[in-house]
Amino acid sequence: MNTDHSIIKHKKLSTENAAFYHQYGYLIADGLFEASEIAEIKEEAVQIFRGQRGDIEGLKIPEGQASDFEVLKNYIAIHFPHKISPKILDYVCHAAVAEVLTGIIGPNVKCMQSMLFVKAPGKPGQSWHQDEYYIPTRDRSLTGVWVAIDDATVENGCLWVIPGSQKNMPIRRRIPYHGSEYGDVDLCELEPFTEKDAIAVEVKKGSVVFFNGYLFHSSLRNKTTNNFRTALVSHYMSAESLLPWDWDGRLPLKEDMRDIMMVAGKDPYAHKGTKQLTYPFLRPDVVNIVKES
Repeated sequence: MNTDHSIIKHKKLSTENAAFYHQYGYLIADGLFEASEIAEIKEEAVQIFRGQRGDIEGLKIPEGQASDFEVLKNYIAIHFPHKISPKILDYVCHAAVAEVLTGIIGPNVKCMQSMLFVKAPGKPGQSWHQDEYYIPTRDRSLTGVWVAIDDATVENGCLWVIPGSQKNMPIRRRIPYHGSEYGDVDLCELEPFTEKDAIAVEVKKGSVVFFNGYLFHSSLRNKTTNNFRTALVSHYMSAESLLPWDWDGRLPLKEDMRDIMMVAGKDPYAHKGTKQLTYPFLRPDVVNIVKES
C-alpha cells in the first residue's frame, strides 16, 4: 500500500501524510537520513558490538583480530544502545525524526527505548506483535521509529505490517508459536485479520518507517548468506501521558516510569525528574516474555 501519501517526500510531513498515518498506522520517510549519517551509525554499531562503548549484558568480547563480519554474525540486536553511545543518543533524538513525530503525536514527545538490530544472516525474525503489548501508554500514542541502516528486503527480513490494523483495536492475546521462522515462543492473535492482509515494507538505507504501537507487524528470518539487516529502532510517545512500564518485569510497576528522554517540546512532568533505570543488554535468539493479556 505504498501510495503517494504513505511516503514523506523532501523530508517534510504533509497533511496528507499525517492523515495516512492515522488511517493505516504507518508511514515511510524516504532518505530522511543522509548517507554520511547512515555510515556513521553503521561504524558505531560495529564498535558497540565489539564492546568498545561500554558494558552490555550478555555480550562476548571478540578475541584477536576478528573481522566485522565475524563479530556481528552471532547477533540479532542490542537493547538501549543509547545508554553507552552518545552518537546513537544523538540519532535517537534526530531533528528530522522529531519533526515527523510532532506532526503525528503532538508537540511534546519523549523516548523511552532504543534498539540496534544487526540481524545477521540466518537469524530469525520477530513474530506478529503490537508494541503497546510490551510498552503500554495511557493514550495509545506509542510510535515506533525504524531507521534502515542497510537496505531492508524480503530476503534479509524487512518489516511486514497489516495496514489499518491499529484502528479500534485492543491489545490482542498472545498464542503459542512452535515454528522456526520467528525467534519467539508466541505470537499475536491477528483476528479479524490474517497474514494475507500483510504487506512487506522494503526500504532503502537512510529511509525511516514510523508505525503506531497498536499496529500488527512482524519480520521474517534473514535468508541471505552475507547480508545484514541493520536498523536503529526507537520508541516514542506523547510526553503528556504517563508511562506505566515495568520493562518486561525487570522494574516494579509504577504509575510513571521516568527513564525517558525528551526529543521535542516540554515535559509536563519535569518536576518528577528522570532516573537511570534501564541498561544495555543483548537480545537472545529466542524471546520469551510472559505477561498478562
